[in-house]
Amino acid sequence: MPASARFGPPHFCTPMNGYLLLALAIVAEVIATSSLKASQGFTRLVPSVLVVTGYVAAFYLLMLVMRTVPVGIAYAIWSGAGIVLVSLIAVVLYRQVPDLAACVGIGLIIGGVAVIQLFSKMSAH
Repeated sequence: MPASARFGPPHFCTPMNGYLLLALAIVAEVIATSSLKASQGFTRLVPSVLVVTGYVAAFYLLMLVMRTVPVGIAYAIWSGAGIVLVSLIAVVLYRQVPDLAACVGIGLIIGGVAVIQLFSKMSAH
């Protein structure tokens, strides 16, 4: 099988499916990042496996996303959503409650992603 056939875009890579794949990439990245602390320096098997498989899945899915969604938009959403979700998970799992400045910063991240999605001509709607 030629390399172009193996690595060509899957038939499901449409802009709308790109955003679905982006959501899955975000979930994989959040699972991986949230498992880092539990892996205790990669000394615990299950959290370590979650970290490695989560990041591999996240970056593979992100690569697929960038076939249909502009790189700047995809990365802004991916990183912004990841920061917000990991912060929320850290509150629940590790009792790491953000202070006022952190909450304001997280709010600005959410606002920035919203501005990009709603007003940027670069966004693939």
